[in-house]
Amino acid sequence: MITSGPPVKDISISESTNISEIFEQMAKSGGFESRNLSEGLDILNVMISDKSCLKFLSFVGAVVSTGMRGIIKDMISKKWFDVVITTCGALDHDIARHFSHYNTGSFTMDDSALAEQNIHRLGNVLVPMESYGPLIEEKMQQILEECYKQGKKEMSTADITREIGKRLGDDSFLFWAQKNNIPVIVPGIMDGAVGSQLWMFSQKHSDFKLNLTDDANTLSGLVFKAEKSGALMLGGGISKHHTLWWNQYREGLDYAVYITTAQEFDGSLSGALVREAISWGKVTQTAKQTTIHAELTTILPFLYLGLLSKIK
Repeated sequence: MITSGPPVKDISISESTNISEIFEQMAKSGGFESRNLSEGLDILNVMISDKSCLKFLSFVGAVVSTGMRGIIKDMISKKWFDVVITTCGALDHDIARHFSHYNTGSFTMDDSALAEQNIHRLGNVLVPMESYGPLIEEKMQQILEECYKQGKKEMSTADITREIGKRLGDDSFLFWAQKNNIPVIVPGIMDGAVGSQLWMFSQKHSDFKLNLTDDANTLSGLVFKAEKSGALMLGGGISKHHTLWWNQYREGLDYAVYITTAQEFDGSLSGALVREAISWGKVTQTAKQTTIHAELTTILPFLYLGLLSKIK
């Protein structure tokens, strides 16, 4: 027998309606993605407020090229999460935007004309060449040389992100992560500008080593002793998968909120709903979980504001 839920209720908004009331109404509105968004807010509120929960934040690097960098930075500065898993692009953009700037553009711009002007296009964000490659090369070689002279000849990605964060400012998510002792782990660090600089540095310093197994030690030390665990996963790819993968060692996440635009019909990891991870033991069968199908730069500001109204 199929059991129906409560009746669908119309949303009613006036000049005095606040963000919490809108989320509460969305939970009762019946359709379609608004209910998942409302559920996501409730799950994150419980997860972040749960002091016994080890909290993961994962995100794709591209969002750091946008204004969402500010929200990611603020969530980390508020210590809402205990560990960050991301991609090399996040490091690239955090460094570049601290020391320089990007510009707004559009998806329909002439890429050949942009190339002639030494401007890279990332969706509708414009990245001047001088703000990216040459700048990151200069800064990373300085950082690595300083660390090397201090005797740091073998480093994990958590070590590298910590050292970068020490040399940035309070506009940077890496700065706040190292300040709050939140490890930032980059399993695919060679896939980006910072990774290329690690390789280039090793060409002149043959005894310099990148130790990825030490990142595994960091994660195992957190996961194996966690009473509960939860994750907010912004976008898919390696950062999402690494978050899920490590949580299988403690029988899965107890809380999981995933935001994606990918579809599951092609069998991709990015398209896989959170519930699929239950079959792999990466999310518990009793987990509070939801997948929100949305472009994250569109909804993250509202989700963040909703959390600010709830979390004390």
